[in-house]
Parts: sequence; C-alpha cells; structure tokens
Amino acid sequence: MPDLSTKPYLIRAIYEWCNDSGFTPYIAVAVGEGVRVPPEHVKNGEIVLNVSALATNRLTLGNEAIEFQARFGGVPREVYVPIERVIAVYARENGQGMAFESARTIPISAPGPVSAQPAPPRAGALELASSGPQLASGGPQTLSGPPTRPPGGRTPGVRPRLKRVK
Repeated sequence: MPDLSTKPYLIRAIYEWCNDSGFTPYIAVAVGEGVRVPPEHVKNGEIVLNVSALATNRLTLGNEAIEFQARFGGVPREVYVPIERVIAVYARENGQGMAFESARTIPISAPGPVSAQPAPPRAGALELASSGPQLASGGPQTLSGPPTRPPGGRTPGVRPRLKRVK
C-alpha cells in the first residue's frame, strides 16, 4: 500500500481550526504546473487565496487538489490547486497556521549571520512541515512570527521571513 501524504489532512485540519475559531482561512500557492488561478492576481509566482465558506462556492479540499469557484473582481472563476502546490494554510487575522515544502524552493532569509544554536520557535509561529522525510537542511523551519497587517488586511509587498529551526 503506498504511503499517503499527510499534507491534505493537515490543510483540512488548519482549515477546520480557522472556521471553529472564527478566523478566515487563507492558502498560499506556488503557481506552476496544474494550477488554475486568475493570472492577473499572481505576484512573484505566488497567489494567496481566501478559502472561507463566504468567499468560495463548491469548495472541495481533496487529497489530490483543492477546487472551488470564487469571484475575482466580481467575475466568477474556477480555481484548481494541486495539493503539492500549496505552500501554506493560515488564519488571516493572526497569521497562525502551517507552511509546507513546495515544488519550488522556498527562500530562507535570516537577519544577520546564522548561529549554530537557533532560538526555539515562538508561540504562534508558522512551521514548515514536510509531508515526507525531514528537510535536507536538518529539520522543520519556522516563520519569524505572525505577519503584521494594517486593520484592513494584507500589507502589499510584505512577506513573512522563514528561519531555520532545529
């Protein structure tokens, strides 16, 4: 029997936690082969999608893909995202959730030199999860904390930084 990936199960768990907590679930997607999203909303090869029940129609969080219909600029569009292209699932309001390895390389940036003894992850930080063996770099990675946003939503051009954690 082939090994099942834990990734779709973790995505569904974070999605359910967001809903139960009254948060808005978002997914970050590395746009590439197999992804069907409005290209005019893709920035730097990525797109962030609101997957809440209010923002989507016919949402399916399957083991192979996430599919739904949503309005972009008032125009209904079909969205199809293979699970392997999802790079994060998180709550818009506080940034808590989980980040994953993706089909592309996730840039890791650290302020200053990287020490041999990294700090322990902070509470509420996103963890980069591997649905297979541990990362070649030696373990999970953590976002440096919840992103700060203005009251209305996401700050354009600001992306959370990932740091290595052993």
